[in-house]
Amino acid sequence: MTNARHRAARRPSTPLTELAAAASEQMGTVGRRSAVVAASGGLVVSMLGATPAMASTSDNASAAGSLSAVDTEALTASARALLETAPVVSAPATAEWSIDAPKLSVSLPKKKVVTTTATQTRERQVTSRTAPRVANNPIPQTVSGNAVLEIAARYVGVPYVSGGASPKGFDCSGFVSYVYKQLGVSLPRTSSAMRYAGQVVSRADAKPGDLIWSPGHIAIYAGGNSQIDAPRPGKTVQFRSIWQSSPVFIRVG
Repeated sequence: MTNARHRAARRPSTPLTELAAAASEQMGTVGRRSAVVAASGGLVVSMLGATPAMASTSDNASAAGSLSAVDTEALTASARALLETAPVVSAPATAEWSIDAPKLSVSLPKKKVVTTTATQTRERQVTSRTAPRVANNPIPQTVSGNAVLEIAARYVGVPYVSGGASPKGFDCSGFVSYVYKQLGVSLPRTSSAMRYAGQVVSRADAKPGDLIWSPGHIAIYAGGNSQIDAPRPGKTVQFRSIWQSSPVFIRVG
């Protein structure tokens, strides 16, 4: 004879018991949320309804909905422990900071090198010889506008050279003939021959640019009581006072 198996007796389920079970679950959720809120504020909050792990086994206690206290100090300690284990970034007091800045490069334009040709060098040498030089005596105002004197003034400072007839050096007749040659007028080479190269005029009628002759010397009249000439060895072409006692003024046509 086979023994029959019987199912364990179950508590009868009614709509009231199902409603009670649902309420119990909702109360547990609310209780847990209350505990979390309380933990963040550091307070002790009583929970309505016990969670399954905290609920009393007594039917009477469950029915009565006894209150259980939550220890928020323990929850706060757990939160502090989490903060303490969190990574902390710190820098030493001797730390050095650096900024990566782009490197700037400045390029300056190359200086233009000017080369002087041999022709330019010769031109400068000629210009320096023919340009007016500094004289011991001031240049008379009569020079301006007078073709003969303007050319003669270019060679002020050229040294006296016996027999010289170029800007490298002049004697008295070489100087006068060189100046007039620049104007297209050809004069004799010696001072004695120049005495008869033009028309003799009085001192009162003499004009700047006329010749001043005296035995053994020739000069160019610069107006007033001045003349320009190549005096003698050791001297240079210059403007100076008329020193001859009885000079002859000659106008070259």
